[in-house]
Order: sequence, then structure tokens, then C-alpha cells
Amino acid sequence: MIRKATLADRPRIYEVRHAVRENRLSRSSEAKVDQVTDWIFANGSFWVWDEDSAVQGFAVADSRDGTIFGLFIYPDYESRGIGRALLPKACEDLRAAGFTVAKLTTGAGTRAERFYRTNGWEETGRQDDGQIIFQKSL
Repeated sequence: MIRKATLADRPRIYEVRHAVRENRLSRSSEAKVDQVTDWIFANGSFWVWDEDSAVQGFAVADSRDGTIFGLFIYPDYESRGIGRALLPKACEDLRAAGFTVAKLTTGAGTRAERFYRTNGWEETGRQDDGQIIFQKSL
């Protein structure tokens, strides 16, 4: 079931985020992620996939800059179409905020890269650290 997250879901969202096999969160990024997460919980929405009485995945957009801030699935629930179901919800939030294009970054050579390419996202460049910059019209 897809639903908007509540603050009670935040601990499980963190569990999902830290359980992923790729695009792992670095220690140096944790404070920034916490700050953005605080803002989104106060002003936006996390979309979650709730199954077996727990959040198993989430998608979230940052409507301040038009980015997909995160799309993560708990490893035991990967390859079930959860990401394909959740991502449009985050994109709808960006569209509602007035954006016509969504942007995101992800690591090169990852499952995430293949996922975004397969789902119509276009590479527009690379960051200095090699992360791929993708965008998609909304």
C-alpha cells in the first residue's frame, strides 16, 4: 500500500535508507540528509510502501529545488515494482510545486542508474565525484 508517511515512520525510513546495498549514505552526508529530512517532514511528504506491517520503501522529493531527494527500497523487497510505483508520487509533488522538470543524481554503474535510464530519465551531465545527473520532464 502506498501512503504518505507520518513522523512515526521516520525510524523505519532511516532503517530502509541505511539497509540499501548501493548508494550508501556517507557519514559526512548524514547531517545534511537529516536537515533536509526535517524540512520535508515539516513542509512536504514522504511517500512510503507499507507491506507486512512496515515501511519497505520510500520516495521523496525536495520541492525547494525540484529534485528527487530519495528513492530507496528495503533489500528484501527489491525487484517487485515498488520503486516504479513510488517514484511517480514524488514527481507529482514536484509538479504540484510548479516544476516542469525533475532532477536527481545517482552513482554510475549502479542498479539505480539502470532503473532511471529504463524509466525514461535522461543523463544531462556528471558531477565532479562521478555522480550522474538525470532529469525527466514532468
